[in-house]
Amino acid sequence: MIEIKEKYDVAVIGAGHAGCEAALACARLGLETIIFTMSADNIAFMPCNPHIGGSSKGHLVREIDALGGEMGKVIDKTFLQSKMLNTSKGPAVHSLRCQADKMEYSKEMKRVLEHQEHLVIKQAEVSEILVEDYKVDNHEQEYLKKVVGVKIFSGIVYEVKSVILCTGTYLKSRCLTGEAITYCGPNGLQPSNLLSKSLTDIGIELRRFKTGTPARMDGNSIDYSKMSEQFGDSPVIPFSFDTDSDSVQRPQVSCWLTYTNDKTHEIIRNNIDRSPIYAGIIEGVGPRYCPSIEDKVVKFPDHERHQVFVEPEGTYTNEMYIDGMSSSLPEDVQIAMYRTVPGLENCKIVKSAYAIEYDCLCPGQLMPSLEIKHIHGLFSAGQFNGSSGYEEAAAQGLYAGINSAMQILGKPYLSIDRSEGYIGVLVDDLVTKENLEPYRMMTSRAEYRLLLRQDNADIRLRAKGHEVGLIDNERYDRLVKKIELITKEVERLKSNTVGANSEIQKFMEANGSSPLKTATSLAELICRPEFSYETIAPIDKDRPSLPSDVIEQVEITIRYEGYISRQERQVEQFKKLEKKIIPADIDYTDVSSLRLEARQKLEKFRPTNIGQASRIGGVNPADISVLLIYLDSFYKGQNNEN
Repeated sequence: MIEIKEKYDVAVIGAGHAGCEAALACARLGLETIIFTMSADNIAFMPCNPHIGGSSKGHLVREIDALGGEMGKVIDKTFLQSKMLNTSKGPAVHSLRCQADKMEYSKEMKRVLEHQEHLVIKQAEVSEILVEDYKVDNHEQEYLKKVVGVKIFSGIVYEVKSVILCTGTYLKSRCLTGEAITYCGPNGLQPSNLLSKSLTDIGIELRRFKTGTPARMDGNSIDYSKMSEQFGDSPVIPFSFDTDSDSVQRPQVSCWLTYTNDKTHEIIRNNIDRSPIYAGIIEGVGPRYCPSIEDKVVKFPDHERHQVFVEPEGTYTNEMYIDGMSSSLPEDVQIAMYRTVPGLENCKIVKSAYAIEYDCLCPGQLMPSLEIKHIHGLFSAGQFNGSSGYEEAAAQGLYAGINSAMQILGKPYLSIDRSEGYIGVLVDDLVTKENLEPYRMMTSRAEYRLLLRQDNADIRLRAKGHEVGLIDNERYDRLVKKIELITKEVERLKSNTVGANSEIQKFMEANGSSPLKTATSLAELICRPEFSYETIAPIDKDRPSLPSDVIEQVEITIRYEGYISRQERQVEQFKKLEKKIIPADIDYTDVSSLRLEARQKLEKFRPTNIGQASRIGGVNPADISVLLIYLDSFYKGQNNEN
């Protein structure tokens, strides 16, 4: 047999949303990169709901864009409908959501990958991760092995310096619809059946998770007159900070809202024993925050109905996605169940709903860089790490890709903490928490969400993207100019006042505001709920002409100044704990007075600092106090030796 070997810097396994961002990041940083996929025709495929963004997930997409990622740019080119969610609430929870044209999104992302320098796409099943012994023991990390290559099913070896695992839901996957089990990946695609054994052979512990998807209907069989039409926004706000706003002002398609009812729920209850979840056939744990319709009916018996959104899959297909009714019930039950929903009485199912099980990483094996502990050069991202969602996957892929490149280039890892971005919250939760189900991002997970708004993602993170090399000077200079304009305008509004003269009093009365008793700054007027930056324009004689994104930041900065200052003080306290470093080679058995549970959890997760240690389940404030005393003594002893 002729042995074939090829050399690259980085191998990315999987071309879903995590793999695409990881591969693009590495290639754009000048590393020779190869990305492996089970199907080159399904790059960045959306096997579940074809939408990008949504509550908290929209924040992640904006942060990906701020760092130099691709997801925001691609959805701006391929959306069918765009909507800003939660606009009745404060700006901290505003989230952009776009319904995507599934096939166009995939084609556009593939086009980006194909035209990227230093990047090669390879359709093949990776069967083995090649490692060799590697001993490095210091206060930062302890490795036992290092990656040297990958082998594909045909036997070809690719020698690499780093591997990024982005396997999604393909590892030993199987799809379940009632009693029918198909050993395949999502949407009937080929699974990856060989890699799991290789991973366990090199010491990686795996577990089984599951997720699911609803049926796709023939749109011609749906009666939309019985549903509520859901329109997109006008004007459309782009996801990417680099997208020209005019380019996204185009016709949008409608989505539709309907509801389940008592008949729907009765059919589900009568057939619950035929669901693989409740029959005990499914081994994996499913996502609590994205339950199947049978889960909703069983766990919320007092709910008379559940929302069902009927959403298009693309421009050139009649298939409609039935959002809110994912299921693994048998096909005969699915037909009966769906046909009880108003508008779906005569529906024809194109693709039945199914649950999918797959292998993924057990918690406690990740470094904050998303490198696997003890294996130098092996990084992972996306659903393999125990998360769910396209946006969570893309964010991790970008993060792991950057850090893989930084390691090879001999540069410091990218670090985003919980006070700097939703990506920081996501990574920290995956590293420090024993997530027992697929992890989903939510705004409630972010302690400092008033600071981590989607509208200021570029201000928060673009400098980091510039520092690692994914944001060019031109884009960075635009950011610097934007910050200058915001700062200057906030100062002008605070320093410019209006007096209590008759003209101003008439203006106040006309806008339903109480009269002024003394001179008041323009900034103070904006803080009144009946006013905004736009409405005070008639009395703001020296107002400069500013871009809309600058005006948005000016208004938020002024209106929420007190709340923002309070969160900034909280961040200062948070940073103090993050700076207290825990040596990688610490022996927790030496820390006297540490409770057994805390010692076990700290040993499992091996936190890098006190802040991380404090967020591990089973470690309480008393344990942290004991650990701080120990570290103080440890570092004093080191200083005395020096």
